[in-house]
Amino acid sequence: MKYVAWFGAFVATLLGLIYVVAFTSFGNSLVTPLIEAKIKEETKLESKLETFSLSMSDFEILLELNKNNTILLKGNYSLFSQSFDIAYRVSLLELKTLQPLTQVQLQSSFGTEGSVVGDMAFMKVDGKSDVAKSNTSYHVELTNLNPSSIIAKVENLDLASLLYLGGQKEYASAILNLDVDFKNITVHELDGKVLLTTKEGKLNQAVMKKDFNITIPPTAFDMQLNASLAGDSAEYTYFLSSNLAKLSSSGLVTPEPLALDVKYGVDIKELAVLKPMTNADVRGSFRLSGTAKGSKESLVVKGRSDIAASDTSFEALLEEFTPKSVRASIKNMQLQKVLYMVKQPHYSDGYFSMDATISDANPKNLQGKITTSIKDGLLDSKFLTKEYEFASLMPTTRYTLSTDTKLNKNIVDTQVNLASTLANLDVKQARFNLDDASIQSDYVVKLHDLNRLYFVTQRNLKGALEANGELKKAKDLDFTMFSNVAGGKLQAKLHNDDFSANIKAMQTLDILDMLIYPKIFDSSIDGVLAYNLVAKKGDFKGELVDGKFTKNQVLDLAKQYAYTDLYPERFKGNVNANINKENILASLDLNSNRSFIKTKDAKLNSKTKQMDAKLDISANGNPLEVTLKGDANAPKVGVNAEKLIKKEAEKAITKEVNKLFKGLF
Repeated sequence: MKYVAWFGAFVATLLGLIYVVAFTSFGNSLVTPLIEAKIKEETKLESKLETFSLSMSDFEILLELNKNNTILLKGNYSLFSQSFDIAYRVSLLELKTLQPLTQVQLQSSFGTEGSVVGDMAFMKVDGKSDVAKSNTSYHVELTNLNPSSIIAKVENLDLASLLYLGGQKEYASAILNLDVDFKNITVHELDGKVLLTTKEGKLNQAVMKKDFNITIPPTAFDMQLNASLAGDSAEYTYFLSSNLAKLSSSGLVTPEPLALDVKYGVDIKELAVLKPMTNADVRGSFRLSGTAKGSKESLVVKGRSDIAASDTSFEALLEEFTPKSVRASIKNMQLQKVLYMVKQPHYSDGYFSMDATISDANPKNLQGKITTSIKDGLLDSKFLTKEYEFASLMPTTRYTLSTDTKLNKNIVDTQVNLASTLANLDVKQARFNLDDASIQSDYVVKLHDLNRLYFVTQRNLKGALEANGELKKAKDLDFTMFSNVAGGKLQAKLHNDDFSANIKAMQTLDILDMLIYPKIFDSSIDGVLAYNLVAKKGDFKGELVDGKFTKNQVLDLAKQYAYTDLYPERFKGNVNANINKENILASLDLNSNRSFIKTKDAKLNSKTKQMDAKLDISANGNPLEVTLKGDANAPKVGVNAEKLIKKEAEKAITKEVNKLFKGLF
């Protein structure tokens, strides 16, 4: 019994000490420094308990976090029922001084007051606040210390003040109203509504320019979000209206696991004003609407647009938000509007259409097919002439274009058919490698009328031309061309900037006819041309066989002065030329059985068609010098018969001397 008495006395003493320490003013004064020290340690502020009063049934605590920032708690409680009725007031007049506690730089002030009534199993919190100049009230219910219901109303909250409070600059100003009515916010048992409205919104042009170097026009906006939550899902409608764009969305969303069944819409009046934010240099209007339905594992996104006056639609399957397959269709998109939108010059009019089916959009296993076409194409001849500085006007050129492309992993194979009033181009297979950006393509080109190329060649040409070959572009550029032209064959090759050509059995009359030069020599020619496109320099070496002259002034003069008819004679020989841009320096060495025609360093300008040449002619041993100057089509012909006269004089003197000697002897 003695030990029981001692134990009872110990317990009574202990309880007495606890009572004295915890529930008397003397005890409160003892624990206050200890509590202050712990608060300072946790808040990292020079906090102070201005008031700490705790009794068996009530308490009052006034905590000064630092100067001008206080928290007041005051109320009644029951230790036995664990119920309480507490009033609170939070007055934070200098938020910027609380950074050690908040870990972010806040500004301005924040205040709220209210009451907490209930017990540890269920309690209610009711309060009000003037945060960001608003009139805010809230009612929160907690079950086992977990929020189970929230009702809040925020009226006329100032967005600029809220941004400033959060340490952000005044990027925008607006008046926000928020109504939250959640009867139940328990996970998987959601039951509530949210209504958020924004009015009188304006973007701050000066701050956007200073912080992001973004120049935006005066922009006003309004916004509304209306959502109803039930169970795990939320049904919502959203609308944003501004002078820049209108955005809308509505539907059903389940956050986890993610499931969507929503509609969306975008209506942008002028894309150009969004450039500072999107960094896309485009202009014009843009409208898009569609749906998104499915889950994170399989989401189908559909859309439709009238971009560039087209009928455009697409459907994409996404897995884990990565495109798996895509189908797209564009019908009658106006090229001139596309060029306008992307701020490109008006190269062409026409209507562009496309059908694309990408069965596997994984870049490593790309599979699909794309067909495109342009109808009623019309090149802007005036603009192209000015843009590329053609010396003469490009002719009116109409065209149609169709392509058929197959995608197979890293290989893109394309067929091309271009038909125009300037030329036709057919490509059976242009193969592009996505990995190394190399391309290999065949081609067949048909030029209907070479004279229509005058705006490029700056010389009149006659006839048509058809050629075929291959194009290869990897590290180097290689281009080949084969053509039956001028009665012979042309085989050409381009390696980067170096061009070479071999001609075989071409007929000079056909060549001269194509070049619209006087057809004075009929021959077959073989030759080799080497030319650098950048330097515009090169050499030509050719061989003429079985040649004969047609009626021309030079041979008429030879017949007149040398008393020899060269027309029946057959010539062969060499022709060489050095090319330096438009200037050609040519040499000719033609020989027949009894005559020759030679010229060295004859000058010809292919652009102006001016020539300056001297021909040395030996007609059956009779020498004659002929000069050709002026327009190559009708040059001025000059004759120097000095050598011939000298020869004839020598013959006459010799004859007379012979007569004299015969008379003497």
